Amino acid sequence: MPSHFPLSATRPAAAQPAETSRSPRGRRGLAIIAAASALPLALAGCTDNAKAEATGGPIQVVSTDSACTIASASAPSGNLTFTVKNEGPQVTEFYLLAEDGLRILGEVENIGPGLTRNLVVTAEPGAYTTACKPGMTGEGIRAAFQVTDSGTKAAVDADFQKLLDAGVQQYAAYVKDQTEQLLAGTRDFAAAYADGDAGTARDLYAATRMHWERIEPVAESFGDLDPKLDAREADLEPGQEWTGWHRAEKDLFPPADYTALSAEERAALSAQLVADTEDLAQRTREVELSADNLGNGAKELLDEVATGKVTGEEEIWSHTDLWDFQANVDGARIAFESLKPALEQKDPELSASLEEKFTALQTGLKAYAKGDGFVYYNELNQEQVQELAALVDSLGEPLSQLTAAAVL
Repeated sequence: MPSHFPLSATRPAAAQPAETSRSPRGRRGLAIIAAASALPLALAGCTDNAKAEATGGPIQVVSTDSACTIASASAPSGNLTFTVKNEGPQVTEFYLLAEDGLRILGEVENIGPGLTRNLVVTAEPGAYTTACKPGMTGEGIRAAFQVTDSGTKAAVDADFQKLLDAGVQQYAAYVKDQTEQLLAGTRDFAAAYADGDAGTARDLYAATRMHWERIEPVAESFGDLDPKLDAREADLEPGQEWTGWHRAEKDLFPPADYTALSAEERAALSAQLVADTEDLAQRTREVELSADNLGNGAKELLDEVATGKVTGEEEIWSHTDLWDFQANVDGARIAFESLKPALEQKDPELSASLEEKFTALQTGLKAYAKGDGFVYYNELNQEQVQELAALVDSLGEPLSQLTAAAVL
């Protein structure tokens, strides 16, 4: 599907983390500065300065290929310093995420073997998730992390533009993380599919695609890659070669009169899927985002739910539309939460309304959760579909106001 996500604004600034020596590729970690009073799980500030004052001293983190060992599973609120040492053979990253494991609140990346780097963040009381990512692929090695109330209130950053910039930085880090997980999942899926292991490929299909669906506005912005990766058969133009996820979907969840692809055709389709996803992952590193991209992208994701997921049109053979539905809502919520500190300064009523509507939609969707996923779309009756559609519509109206309220 065509992109409606302009990517032309200022590229998010990055702060140079303190380190014992520079990493080989010289990439920079993102510095996150958010309003601590605005978001229960937000960071009031995130710098990467080894000299920054930490509340209880540095928290030692050791990353290897198979473990992410953190000296403490909790810390009092305020400034936290994570000192991350890479004792593995691969380049690694370290993340502090919100409890949901999706929204990235601080990261230090490109930590080469033998190197140590610091991440300093200012954290409100609450539940968080930590992650080391050896090889900088996949979801990493994750664990729960608790921030207790130290009784010290973090200062609010009143500079409005800094709040917007921090939101953009957070979202850029989220896109990077999701593309890394998409690429790792796609490689596993493609290997199983090419080997003729249809059961494993079917099991991986919906969960892997969620990473694509969460960042769909950014992924679709690459007009040549989007149809190669996500074109549906119904959308093909005359003479267009059909590749990507939905070509594999039809082969894995075939209709009655379908002729299966040959082993050679599956291998070629798998190789192309991986190559195109690698291309996507590389290109997203160069994407320049702005605050209006986030606001517009959030609404675009909800529109995707309304036009393709709640109607059951996206996954016409696998009927895994509710996985996509959840992923689109995840992406829209992360975009909203990235702008929320700024929005609360300009329109707290809209912020509260969006929070309420997102919660209602998530509660409604959760009713159809099953195991690690959801019931299939063709198991829903018409009344249930209409109830979900009504929740989407209810969120759509206030979400359409997000960009103007937060950015203008």
